[in-house]
Amino acid sequence: MFVHDYPVHQAALARIRPGKPPVAERFELFINGMEIANGFHELTDSNEQRRRFEQDNQRRRAAGLGAMPADEHLLRALAQGLPDCSGVALGIDRLLMVLCGAARLDQVLAFPFDRA
Repeated sequence: MFVHDYPVHQAALARIRPGKPPVAERFELFINGMEIANGFHELTDSNEQRRRFEQDNQRRRAAGLGAMPADEHLLRALAQGLPDCSGVALGIDRLLMVLCGAARLDQVLAFPFDRA
């Protein structure tokens, strides 16, 4: 199952497609209820990204949490002109679980986490 067009508040780094309602250009792939992949159309506007970082910190402070530092490296890279792009993160370990019929992640790992 593909889930797409996420609510705007779930789009930290994704572009927002205008419309009614506006939605994040983001998707996730689920197989048997497990998230396998997550992708989105990258936000390339440095001013909009800074605004989102600041808005997230306002919500964190309102919830009694500390502010997170803005990723200045990302903001500078965006300001230099990141080309239109998108990306997908694929969980190979989760995909292996589905293909092998495994119930637990440790059943498809070459070695346990504590030996990583």
